Amino acid sequence: EVNLVESGGASVQTGGSLRLSCVGSGYTYNKIPLRAFCFGWFRQAPGKVRESLATIDSRGDTELADSVKGRFTISRDNEEDHKNSVYLQMNNLKFEDSAVYYCAIDLHYDCDATSMRARPNGSYTWGQGTTVTVSS
Repeated sequence: EVNLVESGGASVQTGGSLRLSCVGSGYTYNKIPLRAFCFGWFRQAPGKVRESLATIDSRGDTELADSVKGRFTISRDNEEDHKNSVYLQMNNLKFEDSAVYYCAIDLHYDCDATSMRARPNGSYTWGQGTTVTVSS
């Protein structure tokens, strides 16, 4: 079983920065190292649908939503076979960035960053979410 734990959510002013962290740990049933899979960051604001923000695959290829390009970056640290961390650096935050941010891992062996970002409601393992509030 693979578990994800997010952290780093906070209240910030517009124009500020935050770095979200997600630690993925555990084993798949066939013990494939977590670095073989794709991670992604998603968010959902009250009354809105889940939005795909940024994804990263095993090759380090990334995909970013147009709404966050130039402001957000995603990175990962494959520190151990059964423990990987993924980060979302968020700069120049705007009021509309306020939401609950979720980390997810796509445990399909043939995943890629493009496909994962195109499917915000895919069959992933999800974290519990961390809240970002941006105010003026």
